[in-house]
Amino acid sequence: MHQLGVGSYRFSVAWTRIQPDGKGPANQAGLDFYRRLIDGLLERDIEPTLTLYHWDLPQALEDQGGWVSRDTAERFAEYVDIVAHALGDGVTRWITLNEPWCSAWLGYGSGRHAPGVHDLGRAAAANHHLLLAHGLAVPILRAAGPKTEVGITLNLGVFRPGTDHEEDVAAAQRADGNLNRLFLEPVFHARYPEDMLDHYAGFAPGFSVVRDGDLTTISTPLDFLGINYYFPGTVMDSTRASEARAAGYLVPLSEQFPDLRVLSLETPGSETTSMGWEVDASGLAELLIRIKEEYTSLPIYITENGAAFDDYVDPNGHVLDHERIDYLRDHMTAVHDALNAGVNVQGYFVWSLLDNFEWSCGYSRRFGIVWVDFPTGDRLPKASFHWYATVIAENGLT
Repeated sequence: MHQLGVGSYRFSVAWTRIQPDGKGPANQAGLDFYRRLIDGLLERDIEPTLTLYHWDLPQALEDQGGWVSRDTAERFAEYVDIVAHALGDGVTRWITLNEPWCSAWLGYGSGRHAPGVHDLGRAAAANHHLLLAHGLAVPILRAAGPKTEVGITLNLGVFRPGTDHEEDVAAAQRADGNLNRLFLEPVFHARYPEDMLDHYAGFAPGFSVVRDGDLTTISTPLDFLGINYYFPGTVMDSTRASEARAAGYLVPLSEQFPDLRVLSLETPGSETTSMGWEVDASGLAELLIRIKEEYTSLPIYITENGAAFDDYVDPNGHVLDHERIDYLRDHMTAVHDALNAGVNVQGYFVWSLLDNFEWSCGYSRRFGIVWVDFPTGDRLPKASFHWYATVIAENGLT
C-alpha cells in the first residue's frame, strides 16, 4: 500500500474474531491483530477506514434468529462499543455496516449468501434490524474521539427500464425500491417508502417489527455516506419476457426475487465482467447526482468500485489486466463528472487491493489490482496496480 501511494485503506473487522459467540468479553488476540494493522497503516501515513460489519455474523447469534431478531442489533451495539474503546485512538473514520442489502436480501431472501434462508418476510425484518444496529452504533462511535466521522456503506444501483412501457417503468421503480430506497429513505428521511411497505405487507414478520422510535434512531445524523457501485441495470416486467426478447435483450432463465417481477436484462454485444455485470460507467455519475438531489449533501466516499476479470500470469510473469484499467479509468471519469455537477465526493477506494474470497463465488473471481497465488499466498502487482500508482502520484487522469 505504501508503494501504491494510497492515502487511506478500508478494511473490515470480523465480529467473529472479536466476540466468537456474539457476546461477552473480547478476544484480545483479535483486537491485537487489528491494532497491529492500524499502527502499521499510521506509520506509513495511511489513514485507516474501518468497517465494523462485513457479513460475518457469529454463529451463536444466527442460531438465535440472526438479523431477524432484534436482539442481534443490541448485541451489535455491544460489539461496537468494545471495538471503539480498543481502537478509537487510532481510527477516525468508521463505517457501521457494509452493504446491509446483501446481508438482508441475499442472506434471508434469495438464500444466495449465508445463512441461506429463502423467506422474504424474514429478509424484510433483517433489513430493519440491520439499520437499527447501524443507528445504535452511531452515538457509540461518536464518543470514541473528538474527530470521529461515522457513516454507512450502501450498495446502490441505477435501474433503467428496457422500454418506456408503463409496466417496465414500474418494474424499474420496484427494483429501485428494494435495493436503494429501503435503505436511503430510513437513513436520510426517517421513513420507509410506502410502496415497499405495501409490497411486503403480506410477508411476516416483515416490517411489523418496526417499533416507535426506531426510525429516529436509524436516521441519526451521519458525517458521510459510503457508496459501493459496480454496474447499472436494464430491467423489464417479468410478464413481458417475450417483448424483451423481441427488443433484442438477453433474458435470464430465472429471477432472484420473483415477487418483484423484475427481469434483469443484458444488451447483446455489451462488455461484461467475469461476474456477468455490464460495464457502463455513466450509471455512477447518474447515481451520485441523484443522491445529492434527493437525499444528502454530506461528503460521499466511493467505498467500492472495481471489476473482476479472468486474469492470468503471462509467460513473462506479468498480469496485463487492461480491461480493469479501462473500467477504473471510465468510472473515475464518471466521479469527476459528478464532482463537476456539485456532488461532494471526498474519496474513492478501488475494490479491491488483493484478489480475495468473493463470498458465494469463492476464489473463482479476481477483483484485485494485486494478483494472489492462493496456494502459496504469493502476491504480484498487476498492470492496474502500476497504472493506479501513477494516477495517485499525478492526482489525476490523462
